[in-house]
Amino acid sequence: MLDKQREEKAKLQIAKELARAVTVGDAWKVYIAERTKTWRPRTLADHVRMIEPGGRKASRGTRGRGITVPGPIYPLLQVRLVDLTPEVVERWAKTQGEERSTFGRLAWRCLKAFLNWCSTEPDYKHLVNAQAASTRKTRESFGKPVARKDALERNQLAAWFKAVRAIENPVVSAVLQFMLLSGARENEVLSLRWSDVNFHWRKIVIKDKVETSREIPLTNYIASLLEPLPRVNEWVFSSKTSASGALSIPSKALDAVCNEAGIEHLTVHGLRRSFGSLAEWLDIPTGIVSQIMGHKPSATAEKHYRIRPIDLLRQHHQRYEDWILEQAQLIPVSEANHGLKIVNA
Repeated sequence: MLDKQREEKAKLQIAKELARAVTVGDAWKVYIAERTKTWRPRTLADHVRMIEPGGRKASRGTRGRGITVPGPIYPLLQVRLVDLTPEVVERWAKTQGEERSTFGRLAWRCLKAFLNWCSTEPDYKHLVNAQAASTRKTRESFGKPVARKDALERNQLAAWFKAVRAIENPVVSAVLQFMLLSGARENEVLSLRWSDVNFHWRKIVIKDKVETSREIPLTNYIASLLEPLPRVNEWVFSSKTSASGALSIPSKALDAVCNEAGIEHLTVHGLRRSFGSLAEWLDIPTGIVSQIMGHKPSATAEKHYRIRPIDLLRQHHQRYEDWILEQAQLIPVSEANHGLKIVNA
């Protein structure tokens, strides 16, 4: 009887030691596997990217190093859950806040969600301090996010369009103009497939992060940009050099365009911001702009009592596009051939 009790006690001790050996990386993988079914693709991709070890050859986003850096959560993967104390997180936050505050801030929010999840799981709840990432020092290390305000102004449109239309690569030229004229997010644009574009009924299906998808009008000038593009694969904005076959975010091309046009630094997301800002010149209803851009409805009337058909969106969207082209000294000739002529050229 005594031997059996000792055996049970030894097994219990071994189980406790094994539990205490569970690392952040072990639990993070379980967390991803369990939460994948409820996350959007972008959320899943962010969580995977946060634990990447780095060291992969890449031409973009490496600040000239030529290889990728480890994800912000990667330094914590080998830390045991029982050792993830507020002091450990504070030291981590200080480093991440100094090196990459924006992505680090996202990683911090994800870490807090991860610890909350652990605190409700039977296998982990006795191992974690759910508040380990919620201290004042950690919060201060990342600071407050600064809202970007970069956007094209009306008097800059002529110079910007002249420079962007001079890009030799028609796909890059088209994608930058599409982003400005559609107001879509960069990942929505770059993931656009030919099957999403309906030239007959003049509409485009956008896979967005708020709803499963949304429809926007295929306006005249946008149609003239898309029709001549090479159809080498499923992607509208394709690339012969990328592994996926789709174009990557054209930040360098946009920088070159802005330099040529004499415009201060403009981000790719700034093109989306420009859509919403420039639409105010035409007094387009806010709800129309929000629906085209894919913003979540912010009022009861918008959620339940505004069902706008694509034709109504097209009326305003086409008016917006025509106005933008006029400011750029480009005027539509006809809807039939989507032609353009340059004014005062």
